Amino acid sequence: MSFSRREFLQVMGAAAVAGLIPRSLRASQHSSSNPYDFAKFGNVSLLHYTDCHAQLNPIYFREPHINLGIADMYGNPPHLVGEHLLKHFGIPANSPEAYAFSYLNFAEAAQKYGRVGGFAHLKTLVDQLRAERPGALLLDGGDTWQGSATSLWTNAQDMVDAQIKLGVDIMTAHWEFTYGAERVQEIIENDLANAGLDFVAQNVRDTDFEDPVFPAYVIREINGHNVAIIGQAFPYTPIANPRYMVPEWSFGIRDMEMQERVEEARDEGAEVVIVLSHNGMDVDLKMASRVSGIDAIMGGHTHDGVPQPIRVKDPDGNHTLVINSGSNSKFLSLLDLDVQDGKVKDFRYKLLPVFSELLPADPEMTAYIQSVREPYEQQLNEQLAVTEDTLYRRGNFNGTFDQVICDALMQELNAPIAFSPGFRWGVSVLPGQPITFDEVMTQTAMTYGTVTRNELSGEQIKTILEDVADNLFNTDPYYQQGGDMVRVGGLKYSLDPTEKIGNRISDLELDGQPLDANKNYPVGGWASVAAPLEGKQIWEVVSDYLRDKKVIRDVEPNLPKLKGVENNPGIVL
Repeated sequence: MSFSRREFLQVMGAAAVAGLIPRSLRASQHSSSNPYDFAKFGNVSLLHYTDCHAQLNPIYFREPHINLGIADMYGNPPHLVGEHLLKHFGIPANSPEAYAFSYLNFAEAAQKYGRVGGFAHLKTLVDQLRAERPGALLLDGGDTWQGSATSLWTNAQDMVDAQIKLGVDIMTAHWEFTYGAERVQEIIENDLANAGLDFVAQNVRDTDFEDPVFPAYVIREINGHNVAIIGQAFPYTPIANPRYMVPEWSFGIRDMEMQERVEEARDEGAEVVIVLSHNGMDVDLKMASRVSGIDAIMGGHTHDGVPQPIRVKDPDGNHTLVINSGSNSKFLSLLDLDVQDGKVKDFRYKLLPVFSELLPADPEMTAYIQSVREPYEQQLNEQLAVTEDTLYRRGNFNGTFDQVICDALMQELNAPIAFSPGFRWGVSVLPGQPITFDEVMTQTAMTYGTVTRNELSGEQIKTILEDVADNLFNTDPYYQQGGDMVRVGGLKYSLDPTEKIGNRISDLELDGQPLDANKNYPVGGWASVAAPLEGKQIWEVVSDYLRDKKVIRDVEPNLPKLKGVENNPGIVL
């Protein structure tokens, strides 16, 4: 049983007095037992969340135990897991913050500290911090409109209205584009415009004349200081997601154009320049080293909850703060800046875990969430099976929920091999809990979730694995597209992340026999980006499988045999 709010406050307060809670969870100049009570600093404040993936209610979310960094990324944030992460950031073991930032003792800690996130609890924290910091801007890093049953069934309207009620000022995007260009424009021109919510993306152009599709940036005044927020949408949207959904828009990193926009904003009087990014953290780190004049990149996409900013020297010798704010409305970044004489002189930063048992739910947001879910409540709450294991999806390779999806594909499609995309969205389920349809939809709800059964040759299968591995482990972050390795069912293989493309994948075998490059094999899959498909949806396949099984136990993720990763602090096996 999780703590009551009073008990949680007592634990957190006692730990703060004893100095056990890191400064990111301690009051700066107060003896209050409320770990969210911070002394105001400076004169410009920014709040940031990202990758909530439509999770309106509090959830459980297990952080990864595999997040490999190679080449220059080896041993550096965000590629630290478990005790390596705790040690690097000075987080005490077995603390509430260790529960938030790591996978360690996850099931036990989750029972102790409870669920995290939820828009009603996030709203309470946002309002508290804003009351202490007049003019503070709330930034949404994207991946907000996708990831739940209600977001899919309402065509994103539930999340758009939730953003407005939360008080979001500015946003950029990625999965938002999977509702199609027409729907995105409809929301921007009506809902967001009427609410004064700016949608910015400097790197999206039309394919005919390379004209900007969206405003590149907006300048807002905070306490007499001009702050520019430049948007950076996910650069590889038409590759990672269906091109046919945005056929007339081109994307890309476009760091030369980013430099131009920074200079343009400075010329217009911006004293502070913030990039609101959906690049992924490794890409943000490289961009910070190539573009001058950015004070901070507040980023997302790779779901990395990094407790402290990474300081990167730009080409002019100044430092840019690179910030990533986790996922699932589980964290809220607070960046306080002291702006003097047209420049940022100093800063304070905290990445705040949103403990739903500690923060009271905002009544108005609670009522809104209930109204959105009420028409679907019976369907959402259907208990499909019970799990005896912790089910999770997050990490470079199969998680236990990924394995359930692969097993469902193989059984329901009568295929010896299954491929499931390496998505990072999807909540966790604790041992002993029912697996509801709602939780299945957090893993699968999307606008192109049709299942497929294809015949692929052994050579084609190896090529697919090599291509995805290169996306994940390319030594140049600008060639990475985020996400994780395709989840594989049935097929065994070895992988060496330190090798080059064509040489990373080896030892492919099925049922104890080497995979024949010239033989065709049935492969079950879903989420094809090639063309619109009709047919059964992945959530139907997984739900049927769970109803049949009734109890899920002894789930063993089908992990590749890894080579070249000895002593890598991004993996614990």
